[in-house]
Parts: sequence; structure tokens; C-alpha cells
Amino acid sequence: MTFSILAHDAQTGRWGGAAATGNLCVGGWVLRGSAESGMSASQGTAPSTIWGEEVLAGMRAGRDAVAAVDAVTAADPGRAHRQLTALDLAGGTGHFTGASSIAVAGAREAPGVVVAGNMLSGEAVLDACIEGFLAADGPLDARLLAALDAAAAAGGDARGLMSAALLVVARDAPPMSLRIDHDAAPLAALRALHARATAQGYMSMLDVVPTLDAPHRAPAD
Repeated sequence: MTFSILAHDAQTGRWGGAAATGNLCVGGWVLRGSAESGMSASQGTAPSTIWGEEVLAGMRAGRDAVAAVDAVTAADPGRAHRQLTALDLAGGTGHFTGASSIAVAGAREAPGVVVAGNMLSGEAVLDACIEGFLAADGPLDARLLAALDAAAAAGGDARGLMSAALLVVARDAPPMSLRIDHDAAPLAALRALHARATAQGYMSMLDVVPTLDAPHRAPAD
């Protein structure tokens, strides 16, 4: 019922994810991450937000993405109805697609990026999503948006789209968490929100917002 992408930008040291679905509130259900653990996308016909948190905890404790995904999914007897991807701090990827996931369901990987989806219009959606990201230029957030657009153009969620989300985390910047929870054209709405969130007037305050690398940053007195 969802397609998602997680990616690491080795040049800037940032991690990000994006997702879209034919249901409500994809950002709250699917995407999680921090610059101290990596990223996760947990989805499916019975999505587990617990999976999303547990795989992050596993990576923060030192497991790579593959080991963290394996540990979380193996312990859950309901795993056949769920899907999980993970991106560790080194850019390693892991994924799981339960056997009862609604077709078309699956995942794709490339160095530093993993894509997954279920209830898709076809396999081409997965290929278009990862290829759209790899072919795009610009910062990580722009490439993630390009990946969502490419996936949607290839057919996307078989039901159409209702919500979309973007999450980017870094040690030297506050999280960028943008969500469109209900809209007739959520990808267009997400792009419009992103344009506002990256405009100079809004971005100017980020120079004094605390980050992991500068946790006590504040305006000068």
C-alpha cells in the first residue's frame, strides 16, 4: 500500500527517507530516523511502528542494517504481513518483505539506497523509484522527491496516492520532517511545502537551532 526510499549522502553525511501511499498519514506510520541510528521505513498491510523503532535501536547499538532487520523480523510471528527497510550510519541497507504482502511487493537496493513497496501497480514502480533517485541531481532532499515522482509516474500505489512524507537527518542540522497527511495530490503538496521549508526566510533561523554537533547553539545575547 506504500512505496518508500531510504538513502545516504556520503558527501554531506546526511540520511533521508521519503514515502507515499494511498492511505492517510504515511509519514507517521512509515518513516523514522536519526543521525545517531540511521533510517527505517516500516510498512505493509499490518504495519508495525514497533519494527521501525526496534530496527533503529539495533543499529544504534552497533548492528548493521542487515543484522538489525533480521533480528527484528525473525522475532515477529506476524512478519508475513509486514515490510521493513533500514539504512545504517555507514550507508548499508537491509530489507524484508513478508510472504503475505499484497502484490506487487518487493525491494531494490543500490549502494547507499534502498527502495520498497507493496500494493504497487507493477514491478516498474520499484525500478523507477531507485533509478529516479540515482539519476537526479542536487541535495539529498531534492533527489528523494525526484524518486517519489518517478515512482508515481511509473504507476505508484495501485489505489492512487493520498499522503506523502520526507525526512532528512544530519549531525550538523536539525531534522527536516515534512508531511502531507491527506491531499488529492500529495506529491505536489509535498513539493510546495518543501519549497517553503527551504526558502531563505525560513531557513535563516536554522543557524541558531541546536544540532547534535552543536547542542547548545543559540542566538548571541
